[in-house]
Amino acid sequence: MRGFIVTGTDTDVGKTVFAAGLAQAMRAAYWKPAQAGGLDDGTDSEAVARLAPDAAILPEAYRLATPCSPHEAARIDGVRIEEAALALPITQRPLVVEGAGGVLVPYREDLLAADLFARWALPAILVARTQLGTISHSLLSIEALQSRGIPIAGVAFIGEEEPVAEAAIPRIGKVRRLGRLPRLDPLDAETLGQAFAAHIRMDLLA
Repeated sequence: MRGFIVTGTDTDVGKTVFAAGLAQAMRAAYWKPAQAGGLDDGTDSEAVARLAPDAAILPEAYRLATPCSPHEAARIDGVRIEEAALALPITQRPLVVEGAGGVLVPYREDLLAADLFARWALPAILVARTQLGTISHSLLSIEALQSRGIPIAGVAFIGEEEPVAEAAIPRIGKVRRLGRLPRLDPLDAETLGQAFAAHIRMDLLA
């Protein structure tokens, strides 16, 4: 199966926006295995549907009410997360999978995001902020992925330009820099599509 895992250095780094841009550019299927919180205010899948009109949105395996890590949200909701339900969906399109939170967020006490990524055997794209602390957070995430043998397609930055971090992370982590998406206002399908085409190196993902 062709596709990518979109993961991040933390929560709220811009994974969903990047995943939407990628899914639209690839005319891909988008899948968020576990949605924790946002069921009333709008889920990540709903956001991607707005931002990537040519993507196919696949249903989540788990829709959890509490906005926290999947393992805790599942405990609060009285749900057990089963690995079989987290198998990659079958699709005729390329697949963009958005993980929850960061690389080591737990889906269960004994099942971290990176462990799932290793089983899925898709290359990962790391989405990173350009704020203070991003070098350490990004390199730790890269190390966690590499230690499990997960191929890293590259790192993509979100935010204002930060030349030192944007140069150091790919160089030290030995990964490709895919580009940087600026914060968009307004954020809609048109502005995201234009920014993604202008700033993200899709040729490096071919």
